[in-house]
Amino acid sequence: MLGTGASAFVPKIPGAELEGVFTLKNLNDAIRIKTFIRNRGCRKAIVVGAGFIGMEMSEALRTLGIETLVIDLLPRPAARWDPEFSKAILEELSRQNITFSGNTRMESIERGKDYRLRLNADKGVIEADMILIAVGIRPNVKLANDLGLQIGKTGAIHVDFSQCTSKEGIYAVGDCCEVYHHISKSWVYIPLGDVANKQGRVAGHNIGGRPMILQGVVGAQSFKLFTLEVAATGLDESEASDCGYHPVSAIIWGNAIARSMPGEKKLGIKMVADRATGNLLGAQAVGAMGAVSRINTLSCALWAGMGLDEIAYLDFAYAPPVGPAWDPIHIAAQELIRKL
Repeated sequence: MLGTGASAFVPKIPGAELEGVFTLKNLNDAIRIKTFIRNRGCRKAIVVGAGFIGMEMSEALRTLGIETLVIDLLPRPAARWDPEFSKAILEELSRQNITFSGNTRMESIERGKDYRLRLNADKGVIEADMILIAVGIRPNVKLANDLGLQIGKTGAIHVDFSQCTSKEGIYAVGDCCEVYHHISKSWVYIPLGDVANKQGRVAGHNIGGRPMILQGVVGAQSFKLFTLEVAATGLDESEASDCGYHPVSAIIWGNAIARSMPGEKKLGIKMVADRATGNLLGAQAVGAMGAVSRINTLSCALWAGMGLDEIAYLDFAYAPPVGPAWDPIHIAAQELIRKL
């Protein structure tokens, strides 16, 4: 069984090997970063990449009192989410005194003058004591290639529903292999810990002589940024179009708790559905409370192939402190029905 995982991708730029330049993919990386901060000191950090790791590490660094700047090639952070939700993420970064610079490409790293390092970017020069490169990962498939295994279109090892590779008796699990996506109806690369755990159990069952399959995923994922929950599942409009669907979407802003309760908990929900069938294709949520739980609910709806007409009247456990009588899920589904 191959569990070769993935490695952090580091662009081939001068200076990437200098002391104070890090990636974060495993426990050893984390220990190295913590040891560096503790023993060498860090007044300012640059995080290159505004995805999951970039957002989570910007919070960790800022919580330590380190001045933090995030740069990214794209114009906004967490570009997987709708621009309206990225705006909420930007506002949270600003509230926490984290600077974001979009449309910024790093070109080289060298030793700094006032700080330990200097990052040369197309928008100018930035100095910092530490630079974390978080621009994605790549599956480790060298051993798979040496064994002559089939590599999927994603660049990861292709497996079947039993986690078996293209050669009988050889299995692959985790960040090195693909997984089947129920909504796109295709094999995709989603390197997440919960997916890896399920793949490992399925492979173990089959190796041990107890046949079992992993039916796939719907792409549920989330991260936390200070007070903000950010979550998504399924497909966005672009992905849905690429898969042959006819997507239509709606965004609503509501309250995660009843209006009669003190302390509004603003929650945004976006739903994407197929115009032809009225079936849900994907959803996103951002808010100080309830974003992840709503996406988990909508992941179940996706798995069950539910239509908007069913979702719009789902029976939830209602109580004012935990949600309104008409949940934001109901309201978003009803709004999207009007657009079909």
